[in-house]
Amino acid sequence: MKISNLRATQPDTPGSPADWRTQLGQIVVEVTTDDGIAGIGVGGGGAAGVHIIQTVLADLLVGRDAEDVENLHAEMFRHTSFYGRVGLVVMAISGVDLALWDLRGKSRDSSVARLLNRDVDIEKPLPTYLTVFDDAEAIAAIRGGHRAIKLHVERFGDRPDPNQIAQLVADTRASLGDDAEIMIDAFARWDLETSLAVAKAIAPYRVAWLEEPLPPEEVAGYQVLERESPTPIAGGEHEYGAASFQEIAEQRRHVVLQPDINWCGGMTTLVQIYQIAAQHNLRVCPHRGCEPFALPAIAALDSQPLAESPRKWFKCLEGAAQICDGVIRLNDAAGFGVSVDPAVWRD
Repeated sequence: MKISNLRATQPDTPGSPADWRTQLGQIVVEVTTDDGIAGIGVGGGGAAGVHIIQTVLADLLVGRDAEDVENLHAEMFRHTSFYGRVGLVVMAISGVDLALWDLRGKSRDSSVARLLNRDVDIEKPLPTYLTVFDDAEAIAAIRGGHRAIKLHVERFGDRPDPNQIAQLVADTRASLGDDAEIMIDAFARWDLETSLAVAKAIAPYRVAWLEEPLPPEEVAGYQVLERESPTPIAGGEHEYGAASFQEIAEQRRHVVLQPDINWCGGMTTLVQIYQIAAQHNLRVCPHRGCEPFALPAIAALDSQPLAESPRKWFKCLEGAAQICDGVIRLNDAAGFGVSVDPAVWRD
């Protein structure tokens, strides 16, 4: 099963954020083999990611054995290492790797979840959480059956009053009850002093994690925060490659790892991250885990599964599992079980 063609495109995403998440947004990747099988993946990097795939990665992969997924993944990282160890290049590699996993599943008539764990319970409902930006969304999430929510607190500014955030968490805890998980997402906006103050203020309300309070490059700050915070610290959404997560684990910067499978290097990298987490007794909770590419890993590899709500604006995939009453179930179709609207390929 030889690779015969790679192509990629950035589909229109009405309603997507007016920032880099649109300018360098999600791209659809298709890898086709000489026997006519096509694998679908999703990466990132917008037009730049498309260019990388259709030039550098196509030159490397066309004619290669599509089944040799892990070695091809390692070669893509090596081949681009002089200019792409993090960021856009890895986002592009992610989409190609996922397309190769989709091909592997289709060629074996197996879902990716079963490739990862032959004993996976496909029918098992997986708990989900919704990221909410205001009180109205939080109430709607509760009424919709979610038993876990993440409060996005960017609206409180770069130096928020810890008591205000603590009051928000207290009110949310009162609405959800004692059994629900509550998380906080600071969107990498705070400094160390603010982060510690908030972590201490929200500790009485058993917050599952405080996510990305510092910018990702603040390595020393995260080490202090993780050591002194009474609230678990999460991060990793903007990290690339297994080596970055190995450093996070060894330096004990987070206890919850949050890779985005469409950015971090694809399924091959995500499997490596789960292995790293197991070695260091860390939790993995992939970014946007309800989307069809991370969901099989959560079902097959995660001892504490929890899937985050998907991107609302990325709608070109067909067949993706949907949240119902606060849970989501895999389908058992071959590969990732999704197809792409043919309209995305039209000029």
